[in-house]
Amino acid sequence: MDFSAASLFASFVVSGVGYGFFTYGRKQQRWPQLIGGLIMMIEPYFGGGAVTTWSVGAALAAGMVLAVRMGW
Repeated sequence: MDFSAASLFASFVVSGVGYGFFTYGRKQQRWPQLIGGLIMMIEPYFGGGAVTTWSVGAALAAGMVLAVRMGW
């Protein structure tokens, strides 16, 4: 695991946004946000570096947007 400043900052931001999605999904009973937020909180533990963490976080957020637009 990379412990550079960029990697730690990316992990903090992505998991913080994931926590926000998770909390919103739990309170509003919205499954895409709940599951996506949970994955965003866990993903930085397995990401290799800052670019990977940002990329996977953006892909998960885009997936949540698509899921909501499809009617989930």
